[in-house]
Order: sequence, then C-alpha cells, then structure tokens
Amino acid sequence: MDFSHSPKVAALRERLLAFMDEHIVPNDHLHHEQHAAMTDRWQPVPIVEQLKPRAREAGLWNLFLPESGHGAGLTNLEYAPLAEIMGRYPWASEVFNCSAPDTGNMETLERYGTEAHKERWLKPLLAGEIRSCFAMTEPDVASSDATNIQTRIARDGDHYVINGRKWWSSGAGDPRCAIFIVMGKTDPDAEKHRQQSMILVPRDTPGVTIKRMLPVFGFDDAPHGHAEILFENVRVPADNILLGEGRGFEIAQGRLGPGRIHHCMRAIGLAERALEMMCRRALERRPFGKPLADQGVIIDRIAQSRILIDQCRLLTLHAAWRMDTVGNKVARTEIAEIKVAAPDMACQVIDWAIQAHGAAGVTEDFGLAYMYKIARTLRIVDGPDEVHKFQLGRMELNKYRAPRNARPGESV
Repeated sequence: MDFSHSPKVAALRERLLAFMDEHIVPNDHLHHEQHAAMTDRWQPVPIVEQLKPRAREAGLWNLFLPESGHGAGLTNLEYAPLAEIMGRYPWASEVFNCSAPDTGNMETLERYGTEAHKERWLKPLLAGEIRSCFAMTEPDVASSDATNIQTRIARDGDHYVINGRKWWSSGAGDPRCAIFIVMGKTDPDAEKHRQQSMILVPRDTPGVTIKRMLPVFGFDDAPHGHAEILFENVRVPADNILLGEGRGFEIAQGRLGPGRIHHCMRAIGLAERALEMMCRRALERRPFGKPLADQGVIIDRIAQSRILIDQCRLLTLHAAWRMDTVGNKVARTEIAEIKVAAPDMACQVIDWAIQAHGAAGVTEDFGLAYMYKIARTLRIVDGPDEVHKFQLGRMELNKYRAPRNARPGESV
C-alpha cells in the first residue's frame, strides 16, 4: 500500500487548495447571506453559479469520475484527498460538479446506461446543465433492507408503469433536477435479490408528485433537499430500464461503493475544519483568567480529535485502495468499516468543537450546527450503522466457522 500522492494528484490537490483559498473560504459568509436573503430558497445560490465557470477554467470539474474520458480519470484512492478538501465546506462540492447525488447518478449512467441514456442525461449532467435525484428509500417499509422496497415497476407493452411512494429522495428539491433514478420491484416472485430494478424517470413525467420537502434537524437543505415523492401510474418507455429487469441490487452495489468513499472523505474534511475551529477558539477565549487552550480537557479533546481523524483517513484510504485493486464486492468489509467509523468520528469531533464554542456553537454564526447535522445524518445515509456493523460481525465470524488445515499442536 502506498498512499502518497502521484504527481497528477499532487498537482490537482495544489490547484484545488488554491481555488478553495481564493474563492470558497472568503465567500462562505456570502453564500450563507445570499441564501438567507432569497425569497425562494429552492433557486440556485448566485455565488455557486458564479464560481462554476471558474472551476471549469481551472480544470477542476468532474474530478470524481474514473477512467471514462469525461472526468479527471482518477481512481478512488486518487480522488479521496480531493473529496476531503471539498468537504470542508458543505456547499463547495457543487462548484466543481462533484456533489451528491449527481456524482453517484453520473457514475451509474456511465457504467450501466445505454448510449441513448448517456446522450440525453449524462451529457447535460457532466456539463452542470441539469441536476438529478436518486429515489430508493420508502416510508412504509424498513428500507435499510432494500429487499423490502415495494414500489412497483410493471411492464406494459413498450412501457413500464411505476406506482409507489419514496422519501429522502436526495436532489429532488432543486428546480434544475430533470431526471430520477428510481429503484423498485419488477418481479415480486423472483429470488429476493433479483426482484428489484432501476429505471430512469424524467422529472416532468405525468404522475410524479413531490408531496413535501423533508427538513433535517430543522435545516431544509435547499436548494438540494430531500423529498417525499408519489409515483402514480407513471409511464416511461421500456428502454429507460437500466441493464434489464432484476439488476437493481447489482447497480446499487456499483453505485454505493464509490459514494461511500466520497461521503467519508467529505466527513473527514468537515472534522478537520471543526478541529481547526476548536483550536482557534481555544487560543482566543479566556474563561476564568486563562485561555481555553490551557484547560486539560480541551487539550485532551484536541489530541483525541487528531488521533480519530487520522485513523479514519487511513481507514478510508485503505478502503479506496482495496476497491481499486480487488473491486467493490471483495472490499465490502473495508467499505462497511469506513461507513461506520467516519461519520461517528465526525460527530464526536464536531460535538467537541461545539462545546468549545459554548452557546455560539449551536447558532449558525459558526456553521457548526449545520456541520453536525451533516455528520449525524451520515450515520443513516446509505445504510444505518447497525446494518453495517451486523454485516461486519457476520463476515468476521465467518472466518472461524469453516474448519481449516491445522498444524500439529494447533487448535482448529
């Protein structure tokens, strides 16, 4: 394992850091002010739109895509440090056309879409002309087990008809959202992992109704948002199915693996920023006649934060390396590990940063409350902690279930 940056990644990293310092960090308060002042919070934030052409000119566009001819041609391991840098500011990823769920949806279209799908949907997504939504989770079933999904995708001649209710459908609130990738059941009688399929549903298809946008800890996440969506007799061409019927789980695994690297590295970026804020606060504030930085509990939390962040970064880089070398399926243990570890770590570090800021930490003056919301939500996104831990525990136990050839004097 070698986690050092290649010359290509080192150059991209330096350019990205320079862009962040010049355009993202100084405009963070402006982004907040512009969004707060908007009469329609679901419209694009002006500063984000202004910075996108500059990111393209700087060659910092679509960095997430692997060898495809459309992006920077980076592996998961190569993209990871760039995702961390962008993740320091929650709104930054969109500036580089590297924000969820579009990244995962573009990868899905690139890997599993037809040439017609790519021309109609991938091309404008890569150009940043439209945005997209991923609709899998449902309110009426325990969606942490995707075999429970009940949305029906029924063949009717040259079309499929979709009926069901989704929620936490990320990206649906954005007025630029033009395409949904919907997971549903095409064959209820098939083997359970072959019942589901994924299909492309244009946003303006009759029968698609956004019932409400769901707040997260009081934040609406506009203009991105998470929607509850009703699909009532939604009719789309049969050609809109991805790969064919019964391939939904296969697509989901291909989509979620890289997405978890992205999520975890962005969480590490958030934690790094929270630690920086905690250190600056500790040096500036003087309760009881001396700096917070002289308090043993603060020093201990700063040290623990450094340890936790570095541990998670190495764990995530290792998972990215494994995905690149042996594939997502073989690397499922490492992927599950980081999905539990990184959001949990970020929650803890951000919580300590909030505590160091006192009452100011729970306001929006410093952004820590919003950062905590992101980290805490990640413990549920793409599968709750409990599911990943259950899978990890079973995989670990399975190492000891089958007998192995023991050496003399060695127990089996």
